[in-house]
Amino acid sequence: MHCYISRQCEHKYNRLKTEKNISLRINMEYSCTRLNDLPDEILMMICQKLNNFDVLYCLKGINQRFDRIVHDSIFTSRLSFVKCFKCNFIDLLQCDAIRNRYCLQILPDIHDKIKRLDLEASSVKQILHATDYPNLNSLGLYNIVEESVRHLSMDDLITDENLSKIFKNQITTLTLAINEYYDMFEAIANIFNFIFIMFPRLTTLILCEPSYKNRVPLNFDDLLLPTFRSSTLLQLIINVQSFDDCLCLLDGRFIHLHTLRVNLTNICSSNEIQNQGDLPNLKRLSMFCNYETWYYNERVLPLLHRMYNLEELSLCLTICQDRTFILGNNLKKDIINYMSRLIRFSFSIDSFTFMNNPLNLPSTEDVQQTFIDFLNIKVISCIDYFSRLGQVRCLTYSYPSLMQYYGIITNNFPGGLFINVRTVSLVDERPFEHEFFNRIHKSFPFMERLDVHNDKPQNFKQFYDSFNDNRNLSVIKYPFLNDLRLGGAHDDYIEQFLLQSKACFEDSSLSINYRALQRITHNFTRDDTRINCAKIIKLVLYGDKKHSSCLQEYFPRAKICYSPIF
Repeated sequence: MHCYISRQCEHKYNRLKTEKNISLRINMEYSCTRLNDLPDEILMMICQKLNNFDVLYCLKGINQRFDRIVHDSIFTSRLSFVKCFKCNFIDLLQCDAIRNRYCLQILPDIHDKIKRLDLEASSVKQILHATDYPNLNSLGLYNIVEESVRHLSMDDLITDENLSKIFKNQITTLTLAINEYYDMFEAIANIFNFIFIMFPRLTTLILCEPSYKNRVPLNFDDLLLPTFRSSTLLQLIINVQSFDDCLCLLDGRFIHLHTLRVNLTNICSSNEIQNQGDLPNLKRLSMFCNYETWYYNERVLPLLHRMYNLEELSLCLTICQDRTFILGNNLKKDIINYMSRLIRFSFSIDSFTFMNNPLNLPSTEDVQQTFIDFLNIKVISCIDYFSRLGQVRCLTYSYPSLMQYYGIITNNFPGGLFINVRTVSLVDERPFEHEFFNRIHKSFPFMERLDVHNDKPQNFKQFYDSFNDNRNLSVIKYPFLNDLRLGGAHDDYIEQFLLQSKACFEDSSLSINYRALQRITHNFTRDDTRINCAKIIKLVLYGDKKHSSCLQEYFPRAKICYSPIF
């Protein structure tokens, strides 16, 4: 199903992109006289608002003046032939006219200016064979599968001197996006074993993902990854499954590594990992984890203590403890005091503990006071008490924030702009009103996944409903939302997203209780919710498997599946 959806997105995007480029080029040719009246500085500013792919395709060859401008290194040093669209990497060269123009006219003319290329797997050979690239040192390969890597490595490195020269002698930075991780453990191992054989001079390796959800399923058994090691690698950016994977990356296989940015799924109990000595070469570490851990003291702190020469540290963790929070004095005592060379420290620490008496809660001012020694760092904190669970949550983070996950947001949300956050959970024992969702949409403009857990009805829904069917409310747009989870939400919040008068999104999955969905859609006959339901491409239903015969018709694009729990 994922491949089918990917192909749908790809065909839709390519059709729109081709029409846009052809139309844009025609319009540019007709408008060149007016553009010629503008000074070079203004033309440069206009071109910099476009991406380099469009600038070169549309302006190169119109006249000598435009050629001189678009030959500037701003537009020629990096060329990307892929586009991230709805969590898929799309090849921009699928149109023959666009591909031929680049291969026959544009690339040969600017070949010595190109330092980086981003290519979809199916276009690699054609682009790299179009001309020589004497200054190319950075390469991005997208939608890679095992067969494409095997083909490039085995056939081309033996028979193609041009590719062999580029891969083995020139490329020092590699960005790799692997297509479909599921059930590919052996294939992933094969791909990773080829990396440092194909690119022996790598100093930077980036495992790039179209979605925050993707994680590389690595097995660090030496029999599976015998060649995934390098003496030249300095920087590694990767998403992995577990904390043990992170430890294996630091087991000596990359002896000169000075920068590691790692995104984890979980931090759990330990397996025996060899070679866990000090890491004096590591200068920069970013560690993000989107699930809570009870092993902060046992696992995270001992790893950080091995990195006593760190100069930059970023942590984004959710931590559970029995009695205490992780506050400023804890961070200073347990981390900063071990790192005498630390220059920059950014963090988001979401800590939970159990407390039956809310009278013992620290105030926000008390929490802020523990960060009094954090000079030149703006720290924001908030306290939430969940009476049903007897649980207290204390969130503290440096601002602007680098966090990718905002684990729990309540009505106490302090606001702000979070351009890196992709997944958000809304949880409270008090109702969320329409204006609250407006704040969320503004604070998280690139949000991809949204979970709502709240069984309290909205207080002002009836008031708004009395005014012309919500026409006094603004429609909230979620342009990047592709995973909406409402299994723990009151009916009012289901309406909040399914009513076209309240929310607008495109091509999303929806997880929801079947009976609640049946109520809100009036047994799949309600017109007000029909438009948004038609945008659902995957429907995960909890509860009763017996469903109305109208369900599939009401969700015409959705693959429907069932789950026993949410």
